[in-house]
Amino acid sequence: MRDIFETISHWVSGNKPFALATVIRTWGSSPRGVGSMMAVSGESEVAGSVSGGCIEGAVIEEALKALHSGVPRRLSFGVSDETAWSMGLSCGGKIEVFVEKHLAFTGEAMERRIWQSLEQALRRNDPAILLTHLGAEKSRHLLFFPDSSQVGDWGDMNRAAGEQALQNYRARRSEALQIEAEPVFVQVFPRKDRLIVIGAGHICIPLLKFARELDFETIVIDPRKTFAAVERFPEPPDQLLCSWPDEVLSRIELTGDTRAVLLTHDPKIDDPALHILLKSEVAYVGALGSRKTHEKRCKRLEEAGFSAEMIARIRGPVGLDIGAAAPAEIALSIMAEIVQIKNRRYNT
Repeated sequence: MRDIFETISHWVSGNKPFALATVIRTWGSSPRGVGSMMAVSGESEVAGSVSGGCIEGAVIEEALKALHSGVPRRLSFGVSDETAWSMGLSCGGKIEVFVEKHLAFTGEAMERRIWQSLEQALRRNDPAILLTHLGAEKSRHLLFFPDSSQVGDWGDMNRAAGEQALQNYRARRSEALQIEAEPVFVQVFPRKDRLIVIGAGHICIPLLKFARELDFETIVIDPRKTFAAVERFPEPPDQLLCSWPDEVLSRIELTGDTRAVLLTHDPKIDDPALHILLKSEVAYVGALGSRKTHEKRCKRLEEAGFSAEMIARIRGPVGLDIGAAAPAEIALSIMAEIVQIKNRRYNT
């Protein structure tokens, strides 16, 4: 939903009713994964995509029917290898799509409250888990948060639904399943991944561009005023801080959705930051420098009391080995490594 969030929020605030189509299951190959969404307004305006092919036309037609009737629809599209390309699939398979009138326009006060709570969470970059009942004759949702609080009420199903929601949240997995023999789609909205870049030099600029394209929240820290100047950035980070990194990192919640890259080559800047990062839960720590530079870095950390296991968390030299030389190539190799590790983590 994040890719169409601003559009649908605008439609809700403008009182423009629309239907929402969500990919709830795929078999074989599909260019759009489970959880992908497409919004269709009463004027046939479209935001997002569920396939990228001619499935879209059929889904739009069904979405308009759901919008006018208020009755959700569960759609299945199966294709052979021979016709897959025309259907927007890269090879034969099946895609299942759930179409419903958006919960803000059902006329149910609780449904609208659920949307308002979800909207607030997404704007704050807080995680949430939305459950959609796939067998109801009208829209029926339940919203959970990682602290087990909820908005909505499914009566006797609340406990089982909450346990399932948290299980899916921990796995970062959206899926259609059964909860107490009832068909439910669990959609996880994790906190946006965060990239902390220490050192605002020449590599930082293309790195931020890649991170933004991949929907990372970005924080750049550099105590050097010449580098930490907003006018240097065609697309500034979410936060640009002219401070010593260790001072900033000590105030930030360093969780498993955070990745950190150190680009300064300067032990006075990098080492104090590493002392904090290596003791945290961040999912990735990368440091720029040659193998010789990294060996010296590891030696300093060893002398500071860090174990071999902790030091081994550092990706150095940073990035995938693609023979990168230019700043943009180095940035690409770094971002590729971050994405590779992230996807391995959540796909296992």
